Amino acid sequence: MRQKILAVDDSRTMRGMLEQALTTAGYDVELAEDGKQGLEKLENDKPDLAITDINMPRLDGFGFIEGVRNQPFLRGLPILVLTTESAPELKERARSAGATGWIVKPFDEVKLVAAIRRVLA
Repeated sequence: MRQKILAVDDSRTMRGMLEQALTTAGYDVELAEDGKQGLEKLENDKPDLAITDINMPRLDGFGFIEGVRNQPFLRGLPILVLTTESAPELKERARSAGATGWIVKPFDEVKLVAAIRRVLA
């Protein structure tokens, strides 16, 4: 059975790039436009991993991570942050909220898929 990844990003272009890269790598992909929609999708879908941007409208990536971690059945869900941000304090905030890893945009497809495989192994 194919593993499912939820990709949360407000950029239509980035969602398309993630969908293309992850589908090509053999994953099923669910997309959300922001953290609020991402949390809504998690109510029905049970992905194996989530990827989230940080800067988004309605609910940012930090809020999404905290929302995931507040759900007992999602506490073990791996969450990778994919963002243009690289400040150490933001990385620490994401880690404290419960993020599993951090990748800076623009992403390299091979490295992204390798990181996903490491986290899901």
